[in-house]
Amino acid sequence: MPVSKTTVGIICGIGAAVFWSAGFVTARHGIDVGFTPGDLTVQRFLWSGLALLPLMFHRLGDLDGVGWGRGIALAIFGGPGLSLLSYSGFLLVPLGHGGVIQPSCAALFGLLLAVVVLKEHLPLHRALGALTMVGGLVVIGAEAIATIGAHGLLGDFTFALAGAFFGVFGTMLRQWRIPALRAAAAVSVVSLAGVPLYLMLFGGVGRMLSFGLWENLLQVVMQGILAGPGAIYLFARSVILLGAARAAVFPSLVPGFTLLIGYLALGEVPTVLQLIGFAIVLAGFRLTQKP
Repeated sequence: MPVSKTTVGIICGIGAAVFWSAGFVTARHGIDVGFTPGDLTVQRFLWSGLALLPLMFHRLGDLDGVGWGRGIALAIFGGPGLSLLSYSGFLLVPLGHGGVIQPSCAALFGLLLAVVVLKEHLPLHRALGALTMVGGLVVIGAEAIATIGAHGLLGDFTFALAGAFFGVFGTMLRQWRIPALRAAAAVSVVSLAGVPLYLMLFGGVGRMLSFGLWENLLQVVMQGILAGPGAIYLFARSVILLGAARAAVFPSLVPGFTLLIGYLALGEVPTVLQLIGFAIVLAGFRLTQKP
């Protein structure tokens, strides 16, 4: 029996969420080890850009039909701009905040833009689900102020802005109807152009090498392959198969996976308020997924 497009889209969306979650945990570990947000951004786009460049090389003049204007826009909102915001947040707040706030805000902005820009219908229960998710984010923000201080709220805002970036990215994919592999290749190749500039201005090669082969290889695999082009490809496929509004909620699966993987891999135990906030966000997610 052939698998339906809806089933394939859901599998792709869940796979992207797992890859992003693992990327969050590995980024948290990288910041703890001593990598800077810029270092991790280089790890994410240098190797994937080199690997995917051959796919674009024969039509590099117009980025294989994507166009340099659109490619740069996609790279800003789904490439280094997004990554720098995301990694910087971990300088201020723990894993549980980034793993919940960024993907939840990505889902919220994705739903909003699907309605405002793409004119997709938003049923009442999905709107209520979005409001419920906002309530969960407020709980997490209050926890940041109470336990970390004002700079904790700044870290949460950084992750919220990163989520907004990704909501714009998903909307552009849908509006321009860019195939998944082409989107991943365009983002990686455009982002690759900025790597030499970063290394010339800020260095970092010696610092990254000082962490040893294992730490660098871990970031290459997790950031440069799975959480980078791998997740972008799967998410783009889910957008094409399910529509921007339904696919936009898959990032809100990331919090649960992130908390679980973070506990198993790093031993980070979420606070009670983080868990309450996540539970509220999850309840909102369930409402947004109802047909």
